Amino acid sequence: MASSVPKACKLALIQLAVTADKEANLGNARSHVLEAASRGANLIVLPECFNSPYGTGYFPEYAESIKDGPSVKALSAMAKDAKAYLIGGSIPERDATDGKIYNTCTIYNPDGEMIGTHRKVHLFNIDVPGKIRFQESETLSPGNKLTQVDTDFGKIGVGICYDMRFPEPAMIAAREGCFAMIYPGAFNTTTGPLHWELLQRARALDNQMFVATCSPARDMSASYHAWGHSSVVGPAGDVIQTTEEKQDIVYADLDLSKIAEFRQNIPLGDQRRFDLYADISKVNP
Repeated sequence: MASSVPKACKLALIQLAVTADKEANLGNARSHVLEAASRGANLIVLPECFNSPYGTGYFPEYAESIKDGPSVKALSAMAKDAKAYLIGGSIPERDATDGKIYNTCTIYNPDGEMIGTHRKVHLFNIDVPGKIRFQESETLSPGNKLTQVDTDFGKIGVGICYDMRFPEPAMIAAREGCFAMIYPGAFNTTTGPLHWELLQRARALDNQMFVATCSPARDMSASYHAWGHSSVVGPAGDVIQTTEEKQDIVYADLDLSKIAEFRQNIPLGDQRRFDLYADISKVNP
C-alpha cells in the first residue's frame, strides 16, 4: 500500500432525484454539480443510472454511445465548468461496435477530458422470494476490467453498485496505491437496510482506505425504489458523512493523512501472510 499523502480533497456525493426525462436529469445533475463546486468540492460523484430510470426495461431505451452521446457531452461540460474531477455516476451505454449494452461510469478531469471508464463488472442478478427479483443480465453485458484513475489527489478506484459486494476490486485498488474506492450505486429498500452501510465499512476497514457511495434519491412512484443514504466511510471503518433518502448533497473533507496514520497504527500491509495465501493484486490478469 502506498504511504504518500496526496493533496487535500473535498468530496461531494450528489444524491439525485431521477425521472423518466433524460434532458431534465442532465439539467438537474448539472445544477447540482455546479452547486457542489461553488462550495469547494473538487471531487464530485453522481449516482448510478443518473440519466434514466433504473430497470432492465429502461436500459435499451436510454442507452447511448459514450463517444458522442448527449450524456457524455453534458458530463464533460459539467466537469469543465465546475473545474472539478467528476465521477459521472453511470449511464446505460450501447457499444458502437457490437451493440451490447453496459452499465458504464465515465470519469472526467477538471478540463472536461474523459480520463477513465468503468463498465459494471458484476451484474445485479438477485432473487429474494417475496421481496425483489432483478436480473441485469436480461439486457446488460458485464465489463471485463477493473478501473483506477489518477487525480491530483492520488489514485482512485471505481466500481458500480453490486461490484461493492465483491472484496477483490477494493483489495487490488488499495494495494496498487488508491486512497479511495468510489461506488455509484442503487441498492434497494430490501438489500439497502441490510448491507449498504455494512459493505462500505467492510471495504474501507479491510483495506484501510476511504469508501464513498452515491445513490439516486428514493422515488416510491418509480418501479425501483432506491435506498439512498449516500455515504463516506473513513479508513478506520467509521461513517464520516451520510444522508437519508431524499435528494441531497453529501460533503466530506478527506484528510488523506488519516490513511497513513491508521496503516501505521495497525500495519496490516506488513503482516499479511502471502506465504499462506496469494496476493490478489499480483495474480490479477
